[in-house]
Amino acid sequence: MAAGKLEFEVDLKSPADKFWRGLQDRTVLFPKIFTYRFKSIEVVEGDGINVGTVRLMKYTEDTPVFTFSKEKVELHDDANKILGYSVYDGEIMNYYKSLKGKIQVVPKGEGSLLKFNLEFEKASDEVPDCATFIQKYSTNCFMGLDAYLLKEE
Repeated sequence: MAAGKLEFEVDLKSPADKFWRGLQDRTVLFPKIFTYRFKSIEVVEGDGINVGTVRLMKYTEDTPVFTFSKEKVELHDDANKILGYSVYDGEIMNYYKSLKGKIQVVPKGEGSLLKFNLEFEKASDEVPDCATFIQKYSTNCFMGLDAYLLKEE
């Protein structure tokens, strides 16, 4: 099966500390900000932030192909603002054997820079490449969170 990697960066206007706090609160913020994407995000295990946390994400009809997914926090490093997770349940697993993501937020000028890394293994060679979709979808979420946090000042 084909393994792959997706890496990209997003320039943000929010300071790194502020964006990091917002990212940690995505269980509440994402369904509030992105009503067209998320029906809900529920913490089903853990404290909602740290290693061991499991989130059930339910998507709206506007999200193609997927109705839900579950992700588990595997790395949470407050000092370096790094979050690592794996997706392990939901329709997406019909297409991928594994999905592991890592997000880091670093200061950049008055704002910050988000570094995104996704490693994946397709369930079969017939699975189409969806890197462009994932990058666009994720970037939209990060930029939307950034805009929301800036409004909340």
